[in-house]
Amino acid sequence: MEPAAFLLLLCVCAGTSLQAWASLGVTAMYGETIVVPCNSGSPPPNDLMFIKWKYEKADGSSGDLLVKQHEREATVQATDGYAARVSIDVQYSLLITKATLMDQHTFTCMVVSAGNLNEYPVPVVVYKKPTAVQIVDKAEVLHKDKPTMVGTCVVADANPAASIAWKKNGQALVADNKAVVITTSTKVEPSTGLSTTLSILQYVASKGDAEAVFTCMSAHALGNDTADVGPVSVHYPSEKVSLQVLNKAPIMEGDNVTLKCHADGNPPPKAFYFHIKGQKTLVENADTYTLTAIGRDAGGEYKCALADNEKMEASQSIVVSYLELSLNPTGKVVKTVGDTLSVEMEKSASGEAIVSWRKDGKAVKEPVFTKLTYSEAGVYKCEVTMGGITRHQSFELVVEGRPVITGLTKQRSVDGNHKVLTCEAEGVPEPSFQWSVNGSNEWSAYSNGKATHKITVIPKLNLTVTCSVSNKLGDDSMTINVSSVFNEDSEKKDSQEESDDQAKLIVGVVVGLILAAAVVALIYWLYMKNSRQGSWKTNEKEVGTSEESKKLEENNHTV
Repeated sequence: MEPAAFLLLLCVCAGTSLQAWASLGVTAMYGETIVVPCNSGSPPPNDLMFIKWKYEKADGSSGDLLVKQHEREATVQATDGYAARVSIDVQYSLLITKATLMDQHTFTCMVVSAGNLNEYPVPVVVYKKPTAVQIVDKAEVLHKDKPTMVGTCVVADANPAASIAWKKNGQALVADNKAVVITTSTKVEPSTGLSTTLSILQYVASKGDAEAVFTCMSAHALGNDTADVGPVSVHYPSEKVSLQVLNKAPIMEGDNVTLKCHADGNPPPKAFYFHIKGQKTLVENADTYTLTAIGRDAGGEYKCALADNEKMEASQSIVVSYLELSLNPTGKVVKTVGDTLSVEMEKSASGEAIVSWRKDGKAVKEPVFTKLTYSEAGVYKCEVTMGGITRHQSFELVVEGRPVITGLTKQRSVDGNHKVLTCEAEGVPEPSFQWSVNGSNEWSAYSNGKATHKITVIPKLNLTVTCSVSNKLGDDSMTINVSSVFNEDSEKKDSQEESDDQAKLIVGVVVGLILAAAVVALIYWLYMKNSRQGSWKTNEKEVGTSEESKKLEENNHTV
């Protein structure tokens, strides 16, 4: 040691007081390097001689760590586990690698200068973040009204020890030592000094807790964490039993009917007794029973009960509906035109039924056939409805008859070069047509027993044409006289000439009458003119009686 330092130490021993300055503590992370600043990182005095780091041991004694003289390398003085872990940086801060809980001491920085000696103690705390929250011994189910352990929450390897809280569906659980019992404990690992916190939750569940989620929450200075238990099912005995009919109403005679016995317990019961018309039937590992092809006498009350508690039972009534329809005839019915046909319909129903008829898809009245016609042929459908139930039957009526010609006509074409012959007939099956002459442009139609056939002919001579029709039941024929198109043209021409001559004669007569009237008018005019001129010349008054004057006037008018 240099002389100045030695003299200083002598002075200290002689009674010079040391000054100690408290510093803020240091929180270090487990496993990382601890940095302990000297005098809160303030620069050393200008007359610094050396800096020494030491620590307070568990027994209260002091342990040297290292010394750093001014402008010289540090000297490690520790002989224990710190010997390989301590060092000093340029700011004279103490560095300790691989921090453990054993490093939670008060470390003192002693600053020695030419004129003074100061100590700066720094307490060190080492924190360790806990491992992730784990829940062990998780409950698979809870039991109604019975304390059941939900699980054990474990938060391990922490310093300081973590705290634990419980929640149910997001709401904090408060221990009351009845419905909620929470037992928390902490264990310290001797080799590391780290703490493990355990919390056991016991809970008395109700039906409303079915599918509840329980959450364990850990709180620590270095961070919080959570873990869930659930959703958890709640087991409880059945308190109510019900019997259901799975079929949709109405239930019809001949249906298969399935009964279901339901109990509100959890887990559901696995065995039931079904009471079917006075007989008790055990059903295991199922909750349904099926009645097959029931009759109308199957209506009544049915029961079911729990196999392990027959006092827990339920009942249900079944009403069986039925609707029957009988139609005669059915299928295909072939009759002859003019025949009669009797239609019989009978129905049987458990309620009021409505009957309707349709022919070829169109609504009609109930058919009555006294004298069949071709128009009455078709498909007849009888439908009976009662509520949502429908029954229907049908028959196809075919009316047959030998063909009968109802009309045979001829018509000259517009251009006058040919003639169109039309033959009309009634008959079923459809009749075939034959003509006694060859024709062209044949056209035919058939509907509701009525057939029409047309042909085009160009007769050069006057003809008698026969139309014949036939089917499997008979035949018919009819004739018509057809004149030659050439003869008709000649007759038309002669008729036109006679008409022209008659027109000329009429015109001549009219002209003659007009000329005769004109001559009479001229003679009268001349007569009157001459009479007036005679009176004017003689200037004499005409002599005569009034009767003669009137007579003369009448003669003049007559002319």
